[in-house]
Amino acid sequence: MSLAVVPAATRMAAVRNRLLVALAALALATPLSAQEKVDAATISRIRAEAIDNSQVMDIMSWLTDVHGPRLSWSPNLTAAGKWAATTMKGWRLSNVAMEPWSTPAGLGWANERFTFVSTAPNFFQVMAAPRAWSAGTNGTVTGGVVIIPADTAMTLESFKAAYAGKLKGKFVMLVGPNGLPSTRFTPDGTRLTDERLAEMAAVQPEPAGAGRGNFQGRTLGPRRFNVTTDTSALRFMEQQGTGAILMLARGGDGTLFTDNGARRDLKAPQVPMVHVAYESYGRIWRMAERNVPVTLELNMQNRFYPADSTSFNVIAEIPGTDAKLKDEVVMIGGHFDSWHAGTGATDNAAGSATMMEAMRILKALDLKPRRTIRIGLWTGEEQGLMGSRAYVAKHFGTRDSMGVKPTKAHEKFSAYFNVDNGGGKIRGVYQQGNAAVGPIFSAWMDPFRADGMTTVTISNTGGTDHLAFDALGLPGFQFIQDGLDYGSRTHHSNMDVYEKIQPDDMKWNAAVLAAFAWQAAQRDERIPRVAAVARR
Repeated sequence: MSLAVVPAATRMAAVRNRLLVALAALALATPLSAQEKVDAATISRIRAEAIDNSQVMDIMSWLTDVHGPRLSWSPNLTAAGKWAATTMKGWRLSNVAMEPWSTPAGLGWANERFTFVSTAPNFFQVMAAPRAWSAGTNGTVTGGVVIIPADTAMTLESFKAAYAGKLKGKFVMLVGPNGLPSTRFTPDGTRLTDERLAEMAAVQPEPAGAGRGNFQGRTLGPRRFNVTTDTSALRFMEQQGTGAILMLARGGDGTLFTDNGARRDLKAPQVPMVHVAYESYGRIWRMAERNVPVTLELNMQNRFYPADSTSFNVIAEIPGTDAKLKDEVVMIGGHFDSWHAGTGATDNAAGSATMMEAMRILKALDLKPRRTIRIGLWTGEEQGLMGSRAYVAKHFGTRDSMGVKPTKAHEKFSAYFNVDNGGGKIRGVYQQGNAAVGPIFSAWMDPFRADGMTTVTISNTGGTDHLAFDALGLPGFQFIQDGLDYGSRTHHSNMDVYEKIQPDDMKWNAAVLAAFAWQAAQRDERIPRVAAVARR
């Protein structure tokens, strides 16, 4: 597809038109939002507690600095969960529990030691991280480099014939570093502009049935042979005594992004795999390509824990006090697990800490909600929203080919609010196609509007735990956040650490979450619903 150059005047006219549409939509919403009660006095108290007595960055430090990466089914995750539960009990929250859920995919894994260097032709540290659920090395492995060309014509048989007897103790490289950017000319971190927020606000609802087109299937070409995913090839490499597979990590400037990890199965071939940063990978590759002898030393001690299908979600609540509404529930939450190269700060200790702080604020102010306000900190999110889906299935119902099979609690559920797009400031909320909540959320944002929370968009957003609720017809929402450097630097990378968190944004987010939970708990009616949608 060719890209036409759009004149500046045309671009400005388009932006003006979008702004006018957004302003018109806001004008239409204002009379409706005015009908929604806003407890301005309590929200003022919430904001004061969130700013003046904040504990959110202390919570962040405990989750990231002390407990570190919280890979699903790992000892770190369990220790962090116990700390969160104990902390919320100390705040006098009710019904605090590490509620178990089960899956056949559970296998604990943790990296306990990692040292990777080049010793010849000269010494340097190799910037790298273990691949999750990778086998470790048997002590220190020392060896040279073997480059295996990425040949689309290669088959398992030709691979075995070419490399039999040549891989023992060797470090295998598969993909060259050519073509990756070495310099960035755009900022890593950005905030949402007024123009972009206006575009989001101006989005119109899709016609009924739109976006749900039937999948007719498609013809795929022959599957390319891939040494890192072909089980037989990996088994051959294991039998040949391969030292390690070096995987070129996405990223640059010292940042490396990890993938979804190796198979969580001790029966899988046990070949050590390492994510290597672009800069280190390129240096090793270029020397090996020139036939300069390269010697690498890797000591990677990984521990597998016996297969255990049980994980947990951390649950706590502030019970409702209205005789007619106390059995109804408003939930807030975010995922508690993380990847392992950093300490899981922006993804998603930021969301977990925001939720814990919101609950602390409500309890510290001794507020008495009409409905029960409940927090859920989910595990197994990185493996496919496992924890939140298990919780929703247990408490609210399931889906099958015949539709939703709700529990009694399904009817009494009001709404779920999620944070999982980094630590950036909340600027609005996605409606998930639920037009009826637009005026409600717009009114709730009024106390925050002057400081930057301005936008309600009919749009859907995906990839986070609100989808577990949304799929069952339960109102589940994710907030619009400033991206900062979440996508460019921290998401699933070794740079996902405490230092990438903005304290003022975190305090703001906790105030917003506490206010939204409070307003939802105090309404005369539950949050309006739309029909259940197919799980995304």
